[in-house]
Amino acid sequence: MIELVVAYDIETVTRTGPARLARVADICEMFGQRVQDSVFECVLSPADVARLVETLRGAIDHAKDSVRAYRIAEPRDRHHWTLGRTPRLDIRRPIIV
Repeated sequence: MIELVVAYDIETVTRTGPARLARVADICEMFGQRVQDSVFECVLSPADVARLVETLRGAIDHAKDSVRAYRIAEPRDRHHWTLGRTPRLDIRRPIIV
């Protein structure tokens, strides 16, 4: 499995921007756990990574929007930390609200 941090910046000043923003958020929610407004942590198979990339590729305006993904190095505890009000989530475990 591949652990990724996915972050996006979608331009929303145009008429179509808010819809693209909602679509990108929905796509990311299908693949990972939201940890901040525009940041998701994902645990995916290589096939799911490819599917995420292709789905996002079709959802953004390539001239106005930006999506970035960073692989989390293993072991996770050595390469990941959180400060402040947001509790650290283990994205590999179910979250019951």
